[in-house]
Amino acid sequence: MSHVEAHDLTVDSAVRLYEKHLDALQRVRAEQRELHDGGMRAQLDDIEAELTYLRLRESTPQTVVEVGSLHGWSTTWILRALRDNGFGRLSTFDIVGGARRDVPADLADDRWTFVQGDVRDTVGAVPDGIDYLFVDAAHTARFARWYLAELLPRLRPGTPVSVHDVFHRARPLPFSEGAVVLKWLADRGIDPFTAAKAAAADTYERIMRARIRLGITEPVHPGTANPMIFFRTPVTDPGAALS
Repeated sequence: MSHVEAHDLTVDSAVRLYEKHLDALQRVRAEQRELHDGGMRAQLDDIEAELTYLRLRESTPQTVVEVGSLHGWSTTWILRALRDNGFGRLSTFDIVGGARRDVPADLADDRWTFVQGDVRDTVGAVPDGIDYLFVDAAHTARFARWYLAELLPRLRPGTPVSVHDVFHRARPLPFSEGAVVLKWLADRGIDPFTAAKAAAADTYERIMRARIRLGITEPVHPGTANPMIFFRTPVTDPGAALS
């Protein structure tokens, strides 16, 4: 099995990651609950946040780019994965600077760079050699076309990518970010993984049952939609047009 295939998410591989990193994940959940109870607003539901952490632990990236952070909830999950890996840096791009204020200084340490401004204007600051790309910014078709044309081609084949807010419904609305991204993936023969309740109810329930079996029962954040998709960049790209 190739390295790319070995780390693609499935229900079974996701459950194995929960089992493998359970003790560390439980500690991180407690840390995140403390932030949440202290007033940090969360934009990720628990399963998609946990899968982000677990995927980062397993893929051990050196260079992570986050496009869209808002108050820093996803940022802290990512930074905890890098901390627990023992290496790696995160570069975050956002128009607003809430994350800069809300992310704990000891967690940011020397592993985080925050660039304020529209990433389309600050794209020159995007580091080379991205090992993981996380996108949760403007949810428009226009922005999706931009990052699919400008950021995705920078990534090596097989690079892990996460895009938030795709599956709040069984199908994204026409002319939305989700519709554009899913077409781009379909044109390249990629079936993204999601634990979204609306689009993959069986996957959601199977992961929920595994979490309960492992003792993960109390929510950190009460949301249950988990609309994120997870995929890897194609090994070969037929060059299908964006639409």
